[in-house]
Amino acid sequence: PAVTSPCKILKCNSEFWAATSGSHHLGAEEAPEFCTALRAYAHCTRRTARTCRGDLAYHSAVHGIDDLMVQHNCSKDGPTSQPRLRTLPPGDSQERSDSPEICHYEKSFHKHSAAPNYTHCGLFGDPHLRTFTDTFQTCKVQGAWPLIDNNYLNVQVTNTPVLPGSSATATSKLTIIFKSFQECVDQKVYQAEMDELPAAFVDGSKNGGDKHGANSLKITEKVSGQHIEIQAKYIGTTIVVRQVGRYLTFAVRMPEEVVNAVEDRDSQGLYLCLRGCPLNQQIDFQTIRSAQATEGRARRKGPSLPAPPEAFTYETATAKCREKLPVEDLYFQSCVFDLLTTGDVNFMLAAYYAFEDVKMLHSNKDKLHLYERTRDLSPGNTAPTGTHPTLWVALLCLCWLCLL
Repeated sequence: PAVTSPCKILKCNSEFWAATSGSHHLGAEEAPEFCTALRAYAHCTRRTARTCRGDLAYHSAVHGIDDLMVQHNCSKDGPTSQPRLRTLPPGDSQERSDSPEICHYEKSFHKHSAAPNYTHCGLFGDPHLRTFTDTFQTCKVQGAWPLIDNNYLNVQVTNTPVLPGSSATATSKLTIIFKSFQECVDQKVYQAEMDELPAAFVDGSKNGGDKHGANSLKITEKVSGQHIEIQAKYIGTTIVVRQVGRYLTFAVRMPEEVVNAVEDRDSQGLYLCLRGCPLNQQIDFQTIRSAQATEGRARRKGPSLPAPPEAFTYETATAKCREKLPVEDLYFQSCVFDLLTTGDVNFMLAAYYAFEDVKMLHSNKDKLHLYERTRDLSPGNTAPTGTHPTLWVALLCLCWLCLL
């Protein structure tokens, strides 16, 4: 079984937000109910204090509780039973509709110039990475790795082994930090992990805080516990996070201008969505796919993988993946690879939803499908699956002779 964090601060945050939704602006008669929820929140954090000592979300919650206690004149002594869940009245969504123009990317950054060019990055499965430059890689990247790191936000993922003793990993934790930006948003942290996909930031809020343009950052829950979407209009960015089975997927749509907004690009270090996985962390997808077809299950370099809990043959894996992914592109091949390495049918759904997110987020509809590239092609070009490198060399030579 994969290792999970015993820190349950996300559960405390979610319970508090569920109990107080709609009470951002409290009347005097509602204050006791809010204080009861706040004391319950504090009690929840104390229960998990020992296992959360090194968790930034935990420390942020503790400080936030203290501030709210002072703001609302709440006594630390009193009832802590959770009040009934509140529902948002029509039209009350804790948002401001009068955000300044600077907090709308397309209006402020491109008022007198061409429309921005949007790019896409996604991470899913065991894990498969599609970079901002449409490079597709299958990687090991066990542990914590940065996906995005620029002037506006940081995204970090943690990947853990799917099976004991296996080098197959999947995303078990995701942290997104939106940095404070002018009059638009305060710094906000979103954190998700296995079996915990909150519909709020770690401080319990669903927008950018108390600044005038807070509505330019917003979380929307699409499917409870399975699918959330974060809109950051002030940087023209949309993020989709899903839980499929036990693991998380990530997809983002972001303007190139924001992607490349860094203080010092040369010293930026690793940034998977932009630079891809390090060479020593990449898996030769084409070689392993051949092994899958002949051996019936994937074998990576080094020790063989333990037998998955549900055995798929190459034929049954391809048949299963074809149910959701009829085009045999790299999303289809990723699905086959994951079924053979893990035996978990949820990885088929992860590949399917990853492609659905590409269809929603990618600005170039001609580049939705990706196919295996031969080694003689530059990263910007693609070739259909099965094309042999020698044939491409011969065609290039023929064209050169024609020119002569």
